[in-house]
Amino acid sequence: MIRLARTPIRLLRQCGVLFALPICGVLAQTTPDSKPAPSPGAASTPAAKDPNAWSALPHASSKPSTSPAAASIPVSDSEVAASTGADLLPPGVTASPGPGAPMTPSQNVTINLINRLVQRGVLTKEDAAELIQQAEADAQTARDQAAATQEAVAQAQAAAQQAVAQTPPPPTDDGTVRVTYVPDIVKSQISTQVKDEVMAQAREEGWAAPKLIPIWLPNFRPFADIRVRYEIDDFPSGNDNSGAFPNFNAINTGPPFNVAGTEFSPQLNVDQNRNRLRLRARFGADLNLGEGFTSGVRIATGDSNSPVSANQSLGLPYQGQGGNFSKYAIWLDRAFIKYELGGLPTKNLALTFGRFDNPFFTVSQIMWDDDIGFDGAALQGKYEVLRGFTPFIAGGLFPVFNTDLNFSSNQPAKFKSYDKWLYAAQLGADWKINRDFEFKAAGAYYYFHNIEGKLSSPFTPLTPNDAGDTDASRPAFAQKGNTYMALRNIVPNASNNFGTINQWQYFGLATPFRNIAFNAKLDYKHFEPFIISLSGEWVQNVAFDKGAVGSVAVNNRGANDTTVSSSVGPYVGGDTAWIVQMQVGSESLSRRWDWNISGGYRYVESDAVVDGFNDSDFGGGGTNLKGFTIGGNLALSSNVWFGIRYLSASSIAGPPFKEDIIQFDLNARF
Repeated sequence: MIRLARTPIRLLRQCGVLFALPICGVLAQTTPDSKPAPSPGAASTPAAKDPNAWSALPHASSKPSTSPAAASIPVSDSEVAASTGADLLPPGVTASPGPGAPMTPSQNVTINLINRLVQRGVLTKEDAAELIQQAEADAQTARDQAAATQEAVAQAQAAAQQAVAQTPPPPTDDGTVRVTYVPDIVKSQISTQVKDEVMAQAREEGWAAPKLIPIWLPNFRPFADIRVRYEIDDFPSGNDNSGAFPNFNAINTGPPFNVAGTEFSPQLNVDQNRNRLRLRARFGADLNLGEGFTSGVRIATGDSNSPVSANQSLGLPYQGQGGNFSKYAIWLDRAFIKYELGGLPTKNLALTFGRFDNPFFTVSQIMWDDDIGFDGAALQGKYEVLRGFTPFIAGGLFPVFNTDLNFSSNQPAKFKSYDKWLYAAQLGADWKINRDFEFKAAGAYYYFHNIEGKLSSPFTPLTPNDAGDTDASRPAFAQKGNTYMALRNIVPNASNNFGTINQWQYFGLATPFRNIAFNAKLDYKHFEPFIISLSGEWVQNVAFDKGAVGSVAVNNRGANDTTVSSSVGPYVGGDTAWIVQMQVGSESLSRRWDWNISGGYRYVESDAVVDGFNDSDFGGGGTNLKGFTIGGNLALSSNVWFGIRYLSASSIAGPPFKEDIIQFDLNARF
């Protein structure tokens, strides 16, 4: 397409040539006879192309046109070169020729237009010369702009080629491309773009006005979750309900029990089914304190201050709360301060103080319940030593029990402290084998100091309120399954009818606990977020001595020998626990209709782990249990999901016991 320069049109308007506008509209289109401007090798004078063209134009550039932009100017350089100021009209053409005056047509549309305007007396030759001069000036400007554009494009291409040349080839294992050099101009563009996008989002979401909100609020992250559960506890026939399952937790948290009496001790339910509607609500917040420091706090519901459950059974009256639509208690569940150095997924060192989540890697609840919180101080660290291979460590000091300052409160001379501690360390590694497989494993050692019971100094309690010097060695909380021993060394004398009355007794754990635990998990993520996970855990109490435990055990014994008067059955407890399990589906349940199903089998002997800290659901909680669990979950939205589980447990040693539990859960979180 051939375009007329804006300057000639403006001059034509100034000259009153209004009739030229429709002509310009016609001439702005390419005609079959139109040809491009001559190349530098073509004829260099107008006379060589058209005898009717002007022989010279004053003040025109003598530079040949080489820029594509010059094609938009209908007058070529060669047609205006060698200007001498001679007559602008061709020989034999007058200033006001008649309509039929002969004219040889030019190959240039603009020349033909101006020729006809001169022939018709519309333009003088001076005006024609000015038109051509300004048109050539516009052409020169266009050529300069085109040259500048070409130079900028060449520089950009050179910078891009340099960046590509300095970029390493992509790795062959996971397709990740690492750019080790980014030009400054690209950095500036990225920075500006990100800043603009963030500020736009800030204005849209209303957090771009810092004076309207407290300065600490952006660092405050609240969170909460609620679970409503309908639970069926079913006890099949065949359980021993003759008094074979003492509730040691009820005994140890109340007044001592008179073992010489005729009544039964507090007993666990093993024969009556129960249906319960239960609620768990937790609310907390994390606060970023800056410079690597964070803190957190969480409160939760609960029937009691149990370390392994935040469930509140609705309608259950307990210690003055609940029942008849009464309100329920809220407990302090987490409160900690943490310092982190590194803060990267593959490089971090963290110190935590207070009450916090389990700092150790576990894949099941055979040793630690999911709800348990650790008191004390913990160290966690990880560092990627090879690509995809990240070793990690964890350890800490945790007070399990601290003796009351005034123990014993009913005598002026106090007893020695009997504090209990957990010292623990774990070493493991997280290995991303390839895109599809990830393997994580760890070994840990847990040393429970003073957690076992200790026989008291000999004494004769005259009332239930008289304390023994080792009463504090009894567990402050227990579920069931561990083997127990009597703590008080009661001297028989006349005041207790030589041991036949007033035998007020507490009970402590019959074995020390030094646990070695191994956890492993293999994930197949080819169809992520659909994941197939295989996991397992194995735990052994290496401090367990079956002979020593059997000599003091008051439970976990086999059938009595009926041929021997007053005999007790042999001790049949054990020291090992293990579990294998599998899950298929989405782990996070973060989208509507996400789902997962799972199943597993466990075998937890009586004294493999401390029964007060492990799973509170399977078999009603505790140890000396074996059986399987199956379940599934379905996301109803990104933050709400429904789950169902079936847990079938039976006893390993001692009297027969079996319990089946079905749980229907509705969960919500934010």
